[in-house]
Amino acid sequence: MREIVLDTETTGLNHAFGDRIIEIGCVELINHVATNNTLQFYCKVDKKISEEASKITGITNEFLEKEKTFEEQHEKLINFIKNDPLVMHNAKFDLGFINNELMLLGKEKITNEIIDTVTLARKVLNTRIANLDFLCRHFNIDLSKRSLHGALLDSRLLAEVYLELKGGKQISMDLRTVEKNKNQKNNKNKHEANKTKSINPNDEDTASHKKMLEKIKEPIWKRFDYYYNKN
Repeated sequence: MREIVLDTETTGLNHAFGDRIIEIGCVELINHVATNNTLQFYCKVDKKISEEASKITGITNEFLEKEKTFEEQHEKLINFIKNDPLVMHNAKFDLGFINNELMLLGKEKITNEIIDTVTLARKVLNTRIANLDFLCRHFNIDLSKRSLHGALLDSRLLAEVYLELKGGKQISMDLRTVEKNKNQKNNKNKHEANKTKSINPNDEDTASHKKMLEKIKEPIWKRFDYYYNKN
C-alpha cells in the first residue's frame, strides 16, 4: 500500500488573504514505512513572506528569487502523489493551500483520500495536544535537526510519527521478517533442488531388479489391484 506524507511551508497562515506556498515536501510510504523516494521544491512568490513565517522556516523572498513558481512545478507534485492517500498534519491547512494554488492555475482540486494525523493522534493517544513537536517527544523521535521548520524535514518526522500511530516499529520489523522468511524458503527450495539427483536405470539394472522381486515370497504389493494394472 502506497501513501504520501505531505507538508507545506507558506508565506502566512491564510490563503484567502493572498498567502502562498513557498515549499512543498513529500515522503513516500509503503505499508506505512518511509522509503527513500521523496519530493521537495521551493516556490518563488510575489507575496511578501511574513516575519513570523520567515523566522520559523528561515526562508526569505530573496532566497526564493532563484526558484521556479508553483505553476512551473505543480506537475511534479501531481505526478508524485498520483491517486494515493495523503498523510498530513492538520490537513485542512495544507490541503487548503494546495487546492488554492491549483485553483489559481485553473486546475482541478486534489481529491485523494486524506489522513489527518492530528485527528489520528487525538484518537490513538486520547490527548488534545497533538502538535508535531509533542508527538515526536512522545515517541522519542529525534528532533535535533528541527531548529527550523522545513516541509521535507517535517514530512520525514511525520512519517515516523504516523508509523508509531499505526502500531509502531514492529510493523516494519514484521515486513522485514516476512520478506526474510520468504527469501529463506526460496533459498531452501533451491538448495533442495540442487541436492536432488535423477537416476535413470539401464536395461541390465531393470532386469536385475525384477529378478530380485521374484525371490520375495508373497510381496504385499500384489494384494493391490493397481499393481497388476501397471505391470
